[in-house]
Amino acid sequence: MHPQSKDYLNFVCIWSVRLGVRTPGFHPGNTGSIPVRTTKVLNKTRIKEIMANHKSALKRIRSNETKRLRNKYQHKTTRNAVRDLRSTEDKTEAEAKLGGVISMLDKLAKNNIIHKNKAANLKSKLTKHVAAI
Repeated sequence: MHPQSKDYLNFVCIWSVRLGVRTPGFHPGNTGSIPVRTTKVLNKTRIKEIMANHKSALKRIRSNETKRLRNKYQHKTTRNAVRDLRSTEDKTEAEAKLGGVISMLDKLAKNNIIHKNKAANLKSKLTKHVAAI
């Protein structure tokens, strides 16, 4: 993939890095301590090093990053929908949007992206807002 392509920026890249014997944060012990495997996770938002000694731990790292990005996208999309609903002046249009926004909030609460009470409070406030238009 070309570094300037859109797919390259969204690609999560995993590779191994061998640390030196005197790496800070590792107790040297008798013979020095070199971790079995350290993984760097490269994403367009952050780079971090992770110590993982098992295949399942590496898979968990990858799946957690994927879930984090999906949750972030769904949360931001819902916030935008709430903002659009609040800015709507037409009552019929607002009533049409309200069902979709309530559904989105329920899905976020079901997946523990937001707390269920926050979802209930937002739904209540939005319903009052649409009724008052």
